[in-house]
Amino acid sequence: MRNYDLSPLLRASVGFDRLMTMLDSAARAEDAGPSYPPYNIEKLDQNRYRISMAVSGFAESELEITAKEQTLVVTGRKAKTEPEAANFLYRGIAQRAFERRFDLADHIKVTGASLENGLLHIQLIHEIPEAKKPRAIAIDTAVQPDPKVIEGNKQAA
Repeated sequence: MRNYDLSPLLRASVGFDRLMTMLDSAARAEDAGPSYPPYNIEKLDQNRYRISMAVSGFAESELEITAKEQTLVVTGRKAKTEPEAANFLYRGIAQRAFERRFDLADHIKVTGASLENGLLHIQLIHEIPEAKKPRAIAIDTAVQPDPKVIEGNKQAA
């Protein structure tokens, strides 16, 4: 187990609280080991991403996706449909409830979700506002007026 002390960074920076919290929570999650359900994060192109989660056994009505501020929360709660007297010899398909949180960067928006073949796909897009996009600044060339001659050399002809 590795421990990192981030306090020197906090003393010398302003406005990076969220980043430090994310680093701290990532270190803790790494120590906790893998968690349920498994997922992939894919970068489809420059501005599009997809999160795919293995949610086999869950129906659409048992899944909830919430995006609030810069956090995406995926929740699954299995409805009791199986009889209590079911006699399983082996039960390998997880039926437990889960909540998975994803921290989203600024300007990441959730555009949709689909459930197919036991995989929940969540589409995300990075939309940079017009005010934040780089823009070209035109360089004006100042027109210099013709210099006014106050006194000139007179040459005799």
